[in-house]
Amino acid sequence: MKKLYLGSSLLSLLLAFDAAAADVYVRDIQVEGLNRVENETVMSYLDIQSGGTVSEEQLNDALKQLYATGLFEDVSFHVTPDGTLRIDVMESPVIGERLFDGNEKVDTQMLESEVQMAPRASFSKAKVQDDVQRILEVYKRTGRYAVVVEPKIIRRENNTVDLIYEIDEGPLASIDKVNFIGNVHYSASDLEGEIMSKESRWYRIFSSAENYDAEKINYDKELLRRFYLRHGYADFRVVSAVAELSADKTSFVLTYVLDEGPRYKVSEIEIISELSGVEPGMVEESVLLKAGDWYDAEKAEKSVLIITEELGQKGFAFVDVEPELVRNTPAGELKLVFRIREGERVFVNRINITGNERTDDDVIRREFRIDEGDAFNASKIKASRRNVENLDYFSKVDIQTVPKEEGNQADLNVKVEEKSTGYFNVGVGYSTVNGALVRAGITENNFQGRGQQLGLDVGVSQRAQDYNLSFTEPYFLGRPLSAGIDLFHSSEDYQDEGSYDTTTSGGRLRLGWNYTDDLSQYIRYTLRKDKIDNVANDASVYIKAEEGDYTGSIIGQTLVYDKLDSQINPREGYYLSFGNDVAGLGGDEKYLRFDAKAYRYFTIADYYTFKFFFNGGYITGYGDKDVRLMNRYFLGGYNMRGFEYGGIGARDKYTDDSLGGNWMVYTGAEMSFPMGLDELGIRGRTFVDVGMLGKPDDIDTQIVDYSSTPRVATGVGLTWQSPMGNIAIDFAIPVVKKDFDETEVFRLNFGTNL
Repeated sequence: MKKLYLGSSLLSLLLAFDAAAADVYVRDIQVEGLNRVENETVMSYLDIQSGGTVSEEQLNDALKQLYATGLFEDVSFHVTPDGTLRIDVMESPVIGERLFDGNEKVDTQMLESEVQMAPRASFSKAKVQDDVQRILEVYKRTGRYAVVVEPKIIRRENNTVDLIYEIDEGPLASIDKVNFIGNVHYSASDLEGEIMSKESRWYRIFSSAENYDAEKINYDKELLRRFYLRHGYADFRVVSAVAELSADKTSFVLTYVLDEGPRYKVSEIEIISELSGVEPGMVEESVLLKAGDWYDAEKAEKSVLIITEELGQKGFAFVDVEPELVRNTPAGELKLVFRIREGERVFVNRINITGNERTDDDVIRREFRIDEGDAFNASKIKASRRNVENLDYFSKVDIQTVPKEEGNQADLNVKVEEKSTGYFNVGVGYSTVNGALVRAGITENNFQGRGQQLGLDVGVSQRAQDYNLSFTEPYFLGRPLSAGIDLFHSSEDYQDEGSYDTTTSGGRLRLGWNYTDDLSQYIRYTLRKDKIDNVANDASVYIKAEEGDYTGSIIGQTLVYDKLDSQINPREGYYLSFGNDVAGLGGDEKYLRFDAKAYRYFTIADYYTFKFFFNGGYITGYGDKDVRLMNRYFLGGYNMRGFEYGGIGARDKYTDDSLGGNWMVYTGAEMSFPMGLDELGIRGRTFVDVGMLGKPDDIDTQIVDYSSTPRVATGVGLTWQSPMGNIAIDFAIPVVKKDFDETEVFRLNFGTNL
């Protein structure tokens, strides 16, 4: 009897054919050992027919095909002297239950969608090992590289098994260190502030920024490129970005190797038109850069978009505007050339969006500068991609152009990868203004996937409590209008400054829109109830007169022109705003208020940032109403260093209570500089503050000390970009003051103020 065996190890194939026997005659085929699998199923996998000769190669292939089905643990072939091919099989067990144990961080449904082995399927060791690798990949995508997956098999009756994947998830792989090599002009702290990946710190327990994500590394490279190109480094490139996994697979060290190159100023701007009917003078005002400016790639791109739109409005639908840089590297200068050509006559057929499982299509489509049916325009597509990225809802945005068979049409395939848009923050600390404090907040920037913003913020300190709930719809009524509502309640202890306490409750409706990328306007309506109580027996007569409840109904607007390079840490540019409020549409208050702000920033030698600022305000009552205490201006503390809160201005001679003023000017200059603590986000500063405060209309100067002459203070301090926002520590000395002013040398402030 000639035999052919294939053991369950699949490592050897034993052929009992003698060397001379090339073929054997098979009269009949018999299959032994079947319980669950049908005989016809086995025969369907055999390329062998009874009543003919079979080669050794055919038997070998048939044997392999039966094993490949995964239905059998063991298979052997036996050819008897009478020509019967007997196939002995041992069926693979059937999976009864398939379970995952220990998966707390990854949903079971996600794991089930990844693995091959399912209940009622035939058990296969090879497929189980494949599934282990699939599970490991799922966990790597979530940032867990130390995960251990151990498959366990429990044998049951009737040749069934239970399959259990025991999972030890391990910790999230954090970023232990971020290194930058080749950065000469900007510190590691400056650059880390620009990228998404952050070093692991105790205060980032509620943030995902410190968790390693390979996709974030690619986006970091793009963010670094944009940062340097905005600041004049036209030759900048990221040479490499390497992530090294620690031996215990719990942390990474990221290293970005940079080539900054020289910084360029724009020496000349030239517009060259190769399009008939288009003269350079038609669009020269659309260029946002001027000769003498530091080169800014973002402004150059915006200029391309503006030129394209300007020519489109004049009837030139197919326009290709290409910026070219002519470098004079030794001089650190470049010539910026905008070359206008006729673009390819292609129209956008469809804009297809995928990957947005949570975010509505409309939220993405409304950020596009190009619509279906429009003439194809590369600059508008680039601007659209930037707009979608700036939503900060996605870790990746990819736009591919796919030509259609028609030849003059193309689809835009937009693929996005969503990321977490919810944030939770909590902080504790101490302030010289409010004493010990606790603050917590939660914000969702893409509420229900509609691009809406919902926030709740609570602050409690020794002298103040405040609660704020806000909701903003950025595209109200399907138009680029931001509409929102705020609800607020606060109470504050002013016993030290004025011998009274205040409570404010109310709500606000908001509407805002942009005229341009830099110019915006906001209107608002506020309904609030103010209360002055707990007035001390020895308080000023002016404060006693205002004890009680008052209702304010106020409508106002603010016009903002913002040319700052950053809202969080500005280094270049300027900011202007003008606002006014009218109270008296109902309620007890009747006043007009006007406020203006101006800020100018510029940086020298990439490290020393100068800030010049001006804040001014004026409020006056009308009808028979005076301006009440809670609506007046108070100068001192955060808005005039070197003086206590309310330390400047009208003050009761007998009670020393601060009474505020009806107009205010606060101006000055500040220089921030590195202290060698950039890694911790700490910078030093020196400043000069100048302030003036006008008196209330209804005071008697016989019992009130008052002077509107300027006060001046100078000092030094430092700013720490802490987990709770900016923390400012200041040491200031008043150099011009009045005897009745309340001064202070040291102040600790929380929060971010321009």
